[in-house]
Amino acid sequence: MSRRSGILEFAVLGLLRESPMHGYELRKRLNTSLGVFRAFSYGSLYPCLKTLVASGWLIEEPGSTPEEALAAPLSGRRAKIVYRLTAEGKEHFEDLLSQTGPDAYEDEHFAARFAFFGQTSRDVRMRVLEGRRSRLEERLEKMRASLVRTRERLDDYTLELQRHGMESVEREVRWLNELIESERAGRDQRPADPASSGDAARQDTPGRQGTDQQDTSGKTGGLPRHRDNTGPDPSDDTAT
Repeated sequence: MSRRSGILEFAVLGLLRESPMHGYELRKRLNTSLGVFRAFSYGSLYPCLKTLVASGWLIEEPGSTPEEALAAPLSGRRAKIVYRLTAEGKEHFEDLLSQTGPDAYEDEHFAARFAFFGQTSRDVRMRVLEGRRSRLEERLEKMRASLVRTRERLDDYTLELQRHGMESVEREVRWLNELIESERAGRDQRPADPASSGDAARQDTPGRQGTDQQDTSGKTGGLPRHRDNTGPDPSDDTAT
C-alpha cells in the first residue's frame, strides 16, 4: 500500500466513524473538511472504498430511504450506496489513531492525523505533536546550514525563496509549541476529584460532548487562539 492510499483509507475510516455516508458525501467532506485532500483524485476514492469493504472494515448498504431504492430502477439509475463502518473497521481505525511512529510526523499524514485529533487520546496527541516538532526542527537546522554554505552562490530571488521556506517552517514550529503548551496546560488543570471532573472539563473546554472516558476530545487541550481566532491550517504544506 502506498503512503498516499494509506492516508486516504485513514481519512475515510475516520469520517465514516462519525456517520455513514455515500460516495458523494465522502468526496465533499474529504475536499472541504480535510484540506489535505484538496488535490486528491476522485478516481482513487472508489477503489479505496472497495478495498475497505473487501477488508471487512466497511459494509455497503442501499440508499437511505425506501423511496430512493424504489425510484432508482424506474429512472434507470443505480441506487446510491451508503458506506457504514463495521465493528472491525472501528477497531482498526482506533488502532491507527494510537500509532505514533515516524509516518505520523510526515507532511501529508500529519495533516490527516491532526484533522482527527478530536478522536485521539491526549497522550497520543502529545507524542504526535512533539514528534512533528522534532522533525521540523531537524529540517530547519539543515536548511540553515545549507543556506550558509550556498548564500554567496545564490541570486537574490533564489535566496529569498530559501528564506521564505525557512520562515514557513519556523512558523509551524511556533504553532506546534503553542499547541504542545496548551495540551500540557489542559492536562495539568484536570481536576483531581472524579466527581467534579465532568463539569470542570466542560467549563474548561467549550463544545465538549460531555463524556471523556478516553480523553479524546480535540479541544481538551485548549487550542491556542490567534489574532484572527483561528489556528494555522495543518494541511498547508509549510514544510517543503
